[in-house]
Amino acid sequence: MIRLFNYKTFSCKQLTRQSKINAWLSGLSAQAALSTQQCSNSPTTPITFSVSEFNSHSYATSLQSCIQNDDLQTAMAIHCQVLKKGNCLDLFATNVLLNVYVKLNRLPDATKLFDEMPERNTISFVTTIQGYTVSSQFVEAVGLFSALHREGHELNPFAFTAFLKVLVSMGWAELCPCVFACVYKLGHDSNAFVGTALIDAFSVCGCVEFARKVFDGVICKDMVTWTGMVACFAENDCFEEALNFFSQMRAVGFKPNNFTFAFVLKACLGLDTICVAKSAHGCALKTRYEMDLYVAVALLDLYTKSGEISNARRIFEEMPKKDVIPWSFMIARYAQTDLSIDAVELFCRMRQAFVAPNQFTFVSVLQACATMEGLDLGKQIHSLVVRVGLLSDVFVSNALMDVYAKCGRMENSVELFAESPKRNHVTWNTMIVGYVQLGEVAKAMIMFSKMLEEQVPATEVTYSSVLRACASLAALEPGMQVHCLTVKANYDMDVVVANALIDMYAKCGSITDARLVFDMMNDWNEVSWNAMISGYSMHGLSAEVLKVFDLMQQRGWRPNNLTFVGVLSACSNGGLLEQGEAYFKSMVADYGIEPCIEHYTSMVSLLGRAGHLDKAAKLIEGIPFQPSVMIWRALLGACIIHNNVEIGRLSALHILDFEPEDEATHVLLSNIYAMARSWEKAASVRKSMKKKGVKKEPGLSWIENQGMVHYFRAGDTSHADMNIIRGMLEWLNMKSRKAGYIPDLSAVLRDVKEDEKERYLWVHSEKLALAFALFKMPPSSPIRIIKNLRICVDCHTAIKIISKIVQREIIIRDVHRFHHFQDGCCSCGDFW
Repeated sequence: MIRLFNYKTFSCKQLTRQSKINAWLSGLSAQAALSTQQCSNSPTTPITFSVSEFNSHSYATSLQSCIQNDDLQTAMAIHCQVLKKGNCLDLFATNVLLNVYVKLNRLPDATKLFDEMPERNTISFVTTIQGYTVSSQFVEAVGLFSALHREGHELNPFAFTAFLKVLVSMGWAELCPCVFACVYKLGHDSNAFVGTALIDAFSVCGCVEFARKVFDGVICKDMVTWTGMVACFAENDCFEEALNFFSQMRAVGFKPNNFTFAFVLKACLGLDTICVAKSAHGCALKTRYEMDLYVAVALLDLYTKSGEISNARRIFEEMPKKDVIPWSFMIARYAQTDLSIDAVELFCRMRQAFVAPNQFTFVSVLQACATMEGLDLGKQIHSLVVRVGLLSDVFVSNALMDVYAKCGRMENSVELFAESPKRNHVTWNTMIVGYVQLGEVAKAMIMFSKMLEEQVPATEVTYSSVLRACASLAALEPGMQVHCLTVKANYDMDVVVANALIDMYAKCGSITDARLVFDMMNDWNEVSWNAMISGYSMHGLSAEVLKVFDLMQQRGWRPNNLTFVGVLSACSNGGLLEQGEAYFKSMVADYGIEPCIEHYTSMVSLLGRAGHLDKAAKLIEGIPFQPSVMIWRALLGACIIHNNVEIGRLSALHILDFEPEDEATHVLLSNIYAMARSWEKAASVRKSMKKKGVKKEPGLSWIENQGMVHYFRAGDTSHADMNIIRGMLEWLNMKSRKAGYIPDLSAVLRDVKEDEKERYLWVHSEKLALAFALFKMPPSSPIRIIKNLRICVDCHTAIKIISKIVQREIIIRDVHRFHHFQDGCCSCGDFW
C-alpha cells in the first residue's frame, strides 16, 4: 500500500525536538539570493524575528507552513534570513528545511543541505531517501540507507518504511524477506506503519502467505493495514479472500476508504460476481466515495468488462472529469470493445472540455481509427500528436503505424518506422502484421529477419504472423525454421503460436506435422479444433475430419459456424452426400447456427458434384438472402464436372452479373461449350473476352528447392534446365504408357489434331515442375508443387502412375485442395 497511501509519510510533528544547536555556515546561493530579491518585491514577506533572539522553533513553524502552502519562494527567503543571522538552526528545524526542499521538488538543494549538515539523525536520512525515491534515483537512496546503518543511526519504523518503498520502486521486492528479518529482530514487526509497508512489498512479489503473517503480527491494526491486506489479496488473484477480509474489516468497525473500495471492486470483477460488485457500489454511494477518482475508475472497469457499457457511461457522466484518467479509460474501453465511433466522439468531447490528452488517450483513439480504417481522422490525430510533442513516444508511434497499415498505407508506416527513435517488439510486430494483412508476405519475412538481426525478442504475435506469411507462400522450409525458433524461445506450446503452426503445416502440404503439433498441445481452443478440421478438409481427408469433429464434441467443445464450414467442405470434397445433409440439418436444429454463405456454398458444391444439379439449383433459390458469386461458382464447377451446358451457362451468366470481367468464368464457360463440341459458341466467348480485354490466366506451377522458388508456365521453355526437363518428361511419358497410362484428350479444349493434343498435355505446368523436382530433389524427400488452377484430369491420372513408378510421395496443391499421390493412388479418391 506504500504506492497508494502517500499521506502516511514522515511528519515532523511526530519527532522529538533536538536541543543541540547546529553551527552550520555556508555561502549564500545565487538561487536563495534571487528568491530573497523576489520576495522583497512581493506584497507577502516572510516572518521577521528579533535580532536579539534567534527562535529556531518559530523558523521551523514558518517552514512547515511553506510546505502546506506549496510556497517555495518564501521558504528560500526564510533560508536566506537564517543564513544572514548565522545559520543557527537546530537539528529539528534543519530537518524541517530539508523536508521543504524535498516536498517542493528541489532535490539538488536538499542534497546540498544534507551533505553540509554537521549533525544528522535518522530523520535527516529518511527525508533525503524519500526525495531520492520520488525522483527515481533509487541507487542513491539505497546508498543513503546503507550510510544510515553504517553511521550507527537508529533504524526506526520510518527508515524501514522508506527503504521498503525504494525496493518496491526498483522492482527488488524479492529482497523484502531479508528486510523483514531485520525488522523482526528489532521488534518493529508489530508496528502498523512498518507492517503495512511489508504487506505492500510482499504483495508485489506475490508472497501472500508472508503478507498474511505480517498482518497477523501487527498489534494495533488500523484502516490502512486492513486495506493493504485486501489489496494484497486482490492484486494476487485471491479474490474470495479479499472479499472475506473486507467483511471482517467492516465487522471490527473500520470504515473502508476509496482505496479499499477500488480493490474490493477489482476482486468482484475477478470473481465475475456482478451482484456483489453492485452491493459494493451501493456501499460506496452511502459513504460518498463514488465521486473519488480511484473508485470511479474501478467502477468503470467493472461495468465495461462485465458488458454493462451503459452503466459505465452513466458513471462516467456523473463523475468529475477534470482529470485525463477517466477520459482516457473510457475511450480505451470503447476502442477495445469495437465501439470505435463512441471512442472518437468521446475524444472530441474531451477536446471540447479542454482536457489535455496524454499518450494513453492517443493510443486508444488511434486504435479506434485503425478499427474503423479512418485514414483522414488518423491523419488529423497524427498532426495533433506532432503538435503536442508526443510523436517520439513509442506507444503513440506504434499506434500511428497500425492506423496507416490497417488503411493500406504501408509507405506511411515505413516512414514512421524509420523515424522512430525508440523501437520495441510492438513496433516490429506492427510492421510485420501490416505486411501480412496486405498480402506483402515477402516483405513481412524480410522485416522478421531484420528483427532477429537487431536481437529484438520475438513474441507470440511475431511468430503467429510470420507463420501466417509462410502459410500464404506455402513455404515449408522457412515455416519449419520459424517452428525451431518457437521451440528455442518456449513459444511452441503457446496456443496462438501452435494454432498458427497447425495452419502453416496444413497449407504447406504437411498434414502429418500439423496433426503432430495438434496432439502435442497442452491446451486447445476453438481455433485449434477448427484449424485441424479445415486442414484435413483441405487435404481431402474427409474421414479424418469427421473423427476430429467427433473428438471435439466428446471433449466438451461446442462447434461454431467455422467448424461446420470445415465439416461441410470435407463432405463436399469426399462426396459424402448423406452425412453432409445430416450435418447441415444438425447445425440448425441442434446448435442453433443459422447457415451463412460459406455453408450454402459447401452444400451447393456437395449436391452439384454428386450429380444433383437440379437440387443444388433449388437450394440456391431457397437461400434467404442474395446468393453470392461464390455459390454460383460452386454450381458452375459442378456443371463442368457433369458436362451440364444449360445450368452451367446460367451459372456463368449470374457470375458475370457480379463480375463482368472475371476471366475464370469466361474460360469455364468457353470450356463448357468446348466439351460439348460447340466450337462456335466457345470461339464467341473467347472473342468476347478479347473485346473486353479479359485475358486468360495461364497455368502456373512452382516448387521450392534449397530456398529458391522455381516457376513453370504451361509450355514454358525458359528454364535454365529445360533440356534435362524435356528428357525427364520423355522418360516419364514412356514409363507411364508402359504402366497403362492413356492420354485423356478431353483435357485439351482446343480444336486441333490428336497428336498435337498429346503434346499439349505433356507441357502442362505441374508436369514441368514434377520433372524438375525428380532430378533436383533428394530421392527420399516428398515433392511439393503449388498450382494456381485446378489440376486437370490427365495430369491427375498421369501423376498417380508416376508416383508408383518413381516411388515418391508427390503433393500438389491446386486452387481448391491438396492431392497426395503415393503408390499409384491419390488422397482425393479421384473425387475432386
